[in-house]
Amino acid sequence: MFKKQLTLVGGLLIVLMLSFAGCKSKFEKLKASNDYAKKYREAIRLYNKRDYSKALELFETLVARYRGQSQAEDLYYYYAYTNYKLRDYTSARYHFKTFAETYPTSSRAEECRFMAAYCYYLDSPIFSLDQSNTQSAIDALQLFINLYPKSERVVEASKLIQNLRDKLERKSYENAKLYLTIGYYQAAVIAFGNSLRDYPDTKYGEEMEFLTIQAQYEFAKHSGEYYQEARYELAIADADQFTEKYPKSTYLAQIATYKKDSDRGIINAKRVLAEAASDEKLARRLAKKDSTRVQPPSEKGQTDQKIPQ
Repeated sequence: MFKKQLTLVGGLLIVLMLSFAGCKSKFEKLKASNDYAKKYREAIRLYNKRDYSKALELFETLVARYRGQSQAEDLYYYYAYTNYKLRDYTSARYHFKTFAETYPTSSRAEECRFMAAYCYYLDSPIFSLDQSNTQSAIDALQLFINLYPKSERVVEASKLIQNLRDKLERKSYENAKLYLTIGYYQAAVIAFGNSLRDYPDTKYGEEMEFLTIQAQYEFAKHSGEYYQEARYELAIADADQFTEKYPKSTYLAQIATYKKDSDRGIINAKRVLAEAASDEKLARRLAKKDSTRVQPPSEKGQTDQKIPQ
């Protein structure tokens, strides 16, 4: 009895394997055939069944064949979306853009122009990585808004642009903080200034202005005595400006400390320089002491809508 059951199970497995092999060979046979009309129908059927991988295989054999024919527009539209559904956003944005440029009078041109930009948006990485795609996404979305200012998608495009700008703002802020953390104080001062200039309405504004004072103070503190007075004075000036601008800031106590320590630093620097005036060896040593760092550059630098189901 047990052997009969094993034989029955084995037979069923063989039937299933043959069945699967038959289905595979049927698809491959169609893929290799010259029946393009049947391929076209099957590709659409597979797309609608969400079997995007197989649909893509067929679409790729059809695109060149139907170029210039009446079916080409529909075919290329589905081809672009098949890449999108497979999350190949690089290929998808290329094909969406190509569709919009090839069929500029099509009722789908606007949608495909938006989707090309949206694919850039989806390819934008986290803030800590290279943001080339982020800037490209902003440019593409802004181009869409310029080309279709009355489109119902303009609101969505504007929201996406803001999300991307927030990411660039965060990267600029974090990069400036990193310079401070690793002790590149002059670079930090410059980077904070660049960030505040590039993003004047940033939500990190108050914190970055405080950190600028901290960085400027540390820069002066680690500088040679010949340079300290001028650099401490910049920290004091920034502290006074901050206190006037943010009279209720939680950073005021720390700001007061930096200002007080800067005053002391100036007094100490003047004392050391006075000693150096009568000590040539000390003067030569002080003249070689400084903490200048390299200046960093300026940092500025998902909803499906009306798509085939």
